[in-house]
Amino acid sequence: MSLPSAAPGYRQLFALTGPWFAPVAFVARLPLAMAQLGSLLLVSGVTGSYGAGGLTAGALAVANAVVAPLAGALADRVGQRPVLLVQSIGAALALLALVLTATPGRPLVLVLGCAALAGALLPQAGTLARVRWRLLASRAERPRLTETAFAYEGAADEASFVLGPALVGLLAALVAPAGALLVAAALVVVFGLAFALHPSATLTRPDRSLPTTADGGPLLPAGLSVLLVAMLGVGMVFGSVQTGNSVLATAAGEPGLTGGLHALLGVGSVLAGLLVPALPARWALRRRLLVSAAALLVLSLPLLAVSTLLPLSVVLLVLGLSIAPTMITLFSLVAEVAPPQRITTALTLLAGTTGVGYALGSGLAGRLADWGGHTPAYAVTVAAGALAAGMALAAQRSASGPGRVVADRVDAGASGRTTAR
Repeated sequence: MSLPSAAPGYRQLFALTGPWFAPVAFVARLPLAMAQLGSLLLVSGVTGSYGAGGLTAGALAVANAVVAPLAGALADRVGQRPVLLVQSIGAALALLALVLTATPGRPLVLVLGCAALAGALLPQAGTLARVRWRLLASRAERPRLTETAFAYEGAADEASFVLGPALVGLLAALVAPAGALLVAAALVVVFGLAFALHPSATLTRPDRSLPTTADGGPLLPAGLSVLLVAMLGVGMVFGSVQTGNSVLATAAGEPGLTGGLHALLGVGSVLAGLLVPALPARWALRRRLLVSAAALLVLSLPLLAVSTLLPLSVVLLVLGLSIAPTMITLFSLVAEVAPPQRITTALTLLAGTTGVGYALGSGLAGRLADWGGHTPAYAVTVAAGALAAGMALAAQRSASGPGRVVADRVDAGASGRTTAR
């Protein structure tokens, strides 16, 4: 398995769009990656409490997680463009309000409210791009490119969580955490609007000939629950690791390295994610999910032993190798089981679950870090990996669970049969 073996699929994928789609969609997702760490550092610095910083970052993430599926459902009804136009402008104003309220003496509840508003309005550009790629591949009658697109988007998401925290760390060290949030506000205005106005957005206009439900069934399959809980665990890994990194870097006298340390997690994830299309087609998705989630658990265990920054850097880089394959597989499974007229709702719900996990992981790790430092924070990471692995095992073993149902559809497609929609 190597990147050159996956390269033809990527060339075919990018041929479906003009030259600007991929870079615009990539930069449009940076504000969300920057806002989480930026709010954590800003409020922790102002209040002197990692718990308060974790709560603020968590409020932003939870609001994004709760509202994103609603925005996705609206996009399913009216198309992505009008939704993105409102989100991009509103998110920039909310981030500005967060910077203005996060000052000494201001009530924490006011800061949390501004953070929640920003989170509610920040668009999930990566998830919306996945929907467009899927429609582009379908229109070109190249459905196998959908998984290649999801692999690229998984790597792009991870790259955004490399570059985003790195930018936050750099701006926090050179200017202030508030400067990072102001840059995020500028990016969401410019690139969020550009993403909304890209011609590919017209593909997301709803097909009025489709029913609002699939064959009279529920809006979304009930069997998504195991996959959502698995993604919850992945989100908790992000939140707890980010908090643990901040605590350990600050204790070492290098708080400006927090963003760079967290970025290392994404470096390994990007590399692994780009290689996913080169995996053999015979590897069923449910089996791939089990292997990658188990690796997430095993590779998180060394975090409990680190006490200095150099060993931490190595552990984070290696741990990242398990993250993108887990997330890409979860997105692929959900895309297969979701009704086509509800695809944006399903994928934004999955992505939003990551945000809920981030909030849980960040908030719990922050509280434990106030009590015992970085090691209890990283213990949350290990527990989150165990949760993801347990859900992957449940999906593997359950004869009627979502993993088996979805995998049967995927295996049928891989063997040349057409999956019924």
